[in-house]
Amino acid sequence: MSPADGRMSPSDRSKALIEAGLTLASELDLDVVLQRIVELAMEITGARYGALGILGDDRRIQTFITVGVDDATRAAIGDPPTGHGILGLLIDDARPIRLPDLRVDPRSYGFPPNHPPMGSFLGAPVRALGRVFGNLYLTEKQGAAEFDEEDEAALVVLAIQAGVAIENARLYAEMQHAQRELRRLEVLEDRERIAKELHDGVIQSLFAVGMGLQGSAAMARDPDLTGRIEQAVDEIDRAIRDLRNYIFGLRPGILADRELDKALRELVAGFEETTSVVAVVDVDEDVAAELASVAADIVQLSREALSNVGRHAQAATCRLSLRRLGDLAMLEIDDDGVGFDPTAVHEGMGLTNLRGRVEDMGGTLEVLSEPGQGSTLRIVLPL
Repeated sequence: MSPADGRMSPSDRSKALIEAGLTLASELDLDVVLQRIVELAMEITGARYGALGILGDDRRIQTFITVGVDDATRAAIGDPPTGHGILGLLIDDARPIRLPDLRVDPRSYGFPPNHPPMGSFLGAPVRALGRVFGNLYLTEKQGAAEFDEEDEAALVVLAIQAGVAIENARLYAEMQHAQRELRRLEVLEDRERIAKELHDGVIQSLFAVGMGLQGSAAMARDPDLTGRIEQAVDEIDRAIRDLRNYIFGLRPGILADRELDKALRELVAGFEETTSVVAVVDVDEDVAAELASVAADIVQLSREALSNVGRHAQAATCRLSLRRLGDLAMLEIDDDGVGFDPTAVHEGMGLTNLRGRVEDMGGTLEVLSEPGQGSTLRIVLPL
């Protein structure tokens, strides 16, 4: 952004949109995806406040996710909107809306008591699974009197990316639910249906994201940015190959013809190359051999944990270790990044997925971190 007026340059905005697409494509927890959509929309447009109104079957706002309003103010405002006035315009006519000052617009219903003042307004629909899933609402352009055409165009692009991310997360959640039901009911016939959902849903969505990124790479003029996009496309291709291997009951491609310790070393090497974080591996080969039956799960746990480090930690170094702890195995991923207060952070950043996978394996997950002191993700599993 320009320091003088807070506006984002076209080049910076293009890079921000690409980064936003990568961020959304890498997250499969629906609640986290929805929160990040609002945050990214605010970052790209310079809005002070943002919200995502998720529509119910009656085409009214069923869930209202807000960013920029603290909990105390939100409680003082009272019940969230259901979709009337300006907010209802997007519901009735699913097209972007940009207003210089919604307070003086004759279609505005005004604000309830204790509501913070909001003037400039920008909104856009988010479509997922063939219908309008909800609407993005942004207010109070920072550094300018109102949102401009470039803000609107950027929000429309982000809304398209958001729709793909929502489809991925919902399909993934359905897949997880189906797998739990499969284990509970032991209905082997459901495997064919799950495989079809994976192939026709998640894989096709990932393929669409990859195609979009390849198009962005072709238009990018920055060689470094082009290289980063191409690396991201390679990671998507690898994920697609792994999913296809899962469909056919095979282990992930990274494990083909390799022992677990070698697979972990390759995973960390790829992480180091992609992120420029200096990474080391310390694996007890005997422990890795004893975990051969759950090797695919170990690799996926490690991949998700390293992804969190790359996206959130701002670390210079990272270490992955796997060693024996009595009759247990302990997998640790630690970094020297910015750290955080685990008691003050909701189960976002992919931790929900990790915790669920670890619990399914009969293990425990612990997060050790302090602001400015780095972080350690510790997973203890039975041998």
